[in-house]
Formats: sequence, structure tokens, C-alpha cells
Amino acid sequence: MNSDSTKKVRGFWGFVWALGLAGQLCWNMENQWFNTFVYEKIAKDPTIISWMVAISATATTISTFVTGTATDRRGRRRLAVSIGYILWGIFTILFGTTEFIMKGAGSGTASVLMTAGVAVVAADAIMSFFGSMGNDSGFNAWMNDHMNERNKGQIGAALATQPIIGTIVGTVAGGMLIGSENNYMRLFVVMGAFVICCGIFSLVFMKDAPDLEPHIEGTFWQQFASVFNFKKYFSLKELVWVNLTLSAYFIAFNMYFTHLGNYMIYYLGFTADMMGFMEGIGLILAMLLVFPATKLINAGKHVPIAFASIFFNIVGLLVLGFFVRPENVNTGSIFNPVMLIGVFLIGVGYVVFLQTVSVWAKGLYPKEAKGQFEGIRILFFVLIPMVVAPLIANPIIKKNGEIINEYGLKEYLPTEVLFLVGAGVSLITFIPLIMAARYSKKGSAK
Repeated sequence: MNSDSTKKVRGFWGFVWALGLAGQLCWNMENQWFNTFVYEKIAKDPTIISWMVAISATATTISTFVTGTATDRRGRRRLAVSIGYILWGIFTILFGTTEFIMKGAGSGTASVLMTAGVAVVAADAIMSFFGSMGNDSGFNAWMNDHMNERNKGQIGAALATQPIIGTIVGTVAGGMLIGSENNYMRLFVVMGAFVICCGIFSLVFMKDAPDLEPHIEGTFWQQFASVFNFKKYFSLKELVWVNLTLSAYFIAFNMYFTHLGNYMIYYLGFTADMMGFMEGIGLILAMLLVFPATKLINAGKHVPIAFASIFFNIVGLLVLGFFVRPENVNTGSIFNPVMLIGVFLIGVGYVVFLQTVSVWAKGLYPKEAKGQFEGIRILFFVLIPMVVAPLIANPIIKKNGEIINEYGLKEYLPTEVLFLVGAGVSLITFIPLIMAARYSKKGSAK
């Protein structure tokens, strides 16, 4: 490999990790800290979080389809990445300003609470739209353009480890930035500024794949609508079942993960920084399995790896659901072995499943429509899970976690019941996975 080729490879992986980690840190902040922000600054009511999750997922999906179509037609991803990241950072900072609504006149009234609730939902949706533009339809499609037989396992490893690194760093650093004074605005400013800088950097230095060419089919809206040609899509049977597997898994995942921070802080009693350390240890250990999984994926063993990852995830949920209670955890110490085992097993399931299924699905995309098929992925990975999961989780929390605060008002905390139900829902993932495995064997036999 000559020096120019080496520089290109290094440049490619530099952007994979810089933009990938920036995106995952920002998504982690949304998934982890936006929810605790609502409980701390607005109200302890999962209904607000449910609306945030569902509306932002819809905005994400629309953004991915529209931007994916545009980048396929133009044969360029760089501009979508750069503009998306810059605006993502700006609206992350603006999201934090919604807390000042509750500090204004009449902050205790129902009308102000309603205004604040609508504001956080709207701000999250706008932020998610531009985040998806930059990260999903821009950056992920850019990686798809560069994926080949030599690097698919490594890209899968990056896709799997980046959310975990983002979770670890985002949770630990986020807790430290928020601090004991609950300064969420400081977190949003730091993260927003970081994402803006990444967007500017990509605008100057990022390059598209040399073999990427414009793909135009009729008008923009005709091409946009072509991805909804269900006859064509359902002809890709293996991809359909892989996407259904992804969707089933993340319906369960979003049931409990969305509320994990509030569960640990407000139900178990950990501080924000201690919560980050507890999650971090389990997830760091889980990340070690990415490297052997990469070799197995490159060897075509994605089906048994996916089965094993779901099994470990279910066991971890059962450990938390049956054996962790407020009275048997030490909130002043990281050493909580039972909880660490549960978090570790959940982390193993999440890391390895995401790594395996991401590579599996991306390898099945039609070459001429990789940007649009990122939209299909978001439909199954984000929209369906984030709309369905709150419909299951919200009534469970309200039924099992109701408390009365010092003002005599009802509040709702996530409890261990959420993990037990999540384990049951996770079992459904095996059904589409079995079907995907059958079509994968047929494809290998050809």
C-alpha cells in the first residue's frame, strides 16, 4: 500500500471514529439525559418522555428518508453530514433553554407545565431531525459507500462499540458536567459545541467515496416514493426479516433503556455520576467481546452470534428484575456485584446484537439506493420501536411506580417490573430471527 492509499485509509477511519463518536455522544445525551432532565426540570411523568420519544422518532425517520433520497440523487453525502451536525449542535443547546419556562411567572400552574412539556417535545423533534440528517442518512450512508469485504467486520465493530463508548463517556462525563447542582445547561452547551466543531471539520476535510455516482429515477418525489414500493422491498426477504429482528429487539430495548437513568437515580437512589460509573464498568467489560465477534462476523457466523446476544440480554434483564431492589444496593459505592452482572449481560447482548445485525443488514442493501435504505433501517430501528415501546412501558410505570410527592401530587418512577416485562418482550425477537436465518441459509446455498 503506497503512502497516498495509507493516508486515505487513515482519513477514512479518522472520520468513522470522530463523527461516529460525536454522533453517539449526542444520541446518548438525548436518550439518557433528556429524560432525567424532564424529571428534574419539568415533571416526573413518563407521558412527557413518551411523547418526546415518539415525536422525535417520527422526525428522525422523515429526515432520513428525505435526506437519503437527496444524497442518492446528488451522489454526495458530505454536505448532509456537515450541515446536519452543525444544526444538530445548535438545537442541542437551544433544547436546554426550555428549563427557563418553568422558572418564569406562574411556574406552578398547569398551563406553564403544558407549555414546558410541548416546548421540550418540539425542541427534541427539531434536534432529532438535523441529527438524523447528519448522522443517519449522511454519515451512515457515507460509511456504506466505503464498506467492502475487507473492512465490513471492522465497520461492524465500530458501529457496535461507538454506542457503548458514547454511553460510557456520555453517562460518566454527562453526570460530572451536570454535577450535584443539576446544571443541565452546562452539559447541553458543551455537547452542542463539540458536535458543531465536528460538523465544521467535516465540511472542510471530508471526502465522498470516489465511486459514488448520482442515482436519479424520475423526479425527487418519484424517487422518494420508490422506497415505499413494498413489492420491491418485500422481494428482499432476508433483509425484511433482518429488519423485523432489529425492530423486535429495540421495542424491548427502548422500553427499559429510555427509563434506565430515572430508574437508577430516582428509584434506586444513585447520583447521576455514580449511575454513570455503574453503567460504565459493565459496558466496558461487554465491549471486550466485540473483537472475537468481529472475527466470527467476517467468517459469516452472524446467525448464531445474534441468537446468543439475545439470550444474554434476556438473562441480564432477569437479573435486574428479580434480584435488584432499593434496599439491597449500596448507592454510595460502585461495588454492587449483582447489578453489575445484570448490566454486563445486557451490555453484551446490546453490543454484539447491534454489531452483528448492522453488518448483516447493510450487506443486503441494493447498491444503487444505500441512502434510501438507511431510511428503511431507521423505520425499523427507530420509528417502530420508539412509537411502540412507550405504549407498553408507560402504563407499566404508572401502574407499578406511583408515588405521592411532598405537595400531594402523583409522580411515577420506573421499577424492576419494567425489566421483567422487557425480558418477556425480548423473547419475540427470536421469531423473525429464525426466519432471517432460514433465508440466510438459502442465500449461502446459491
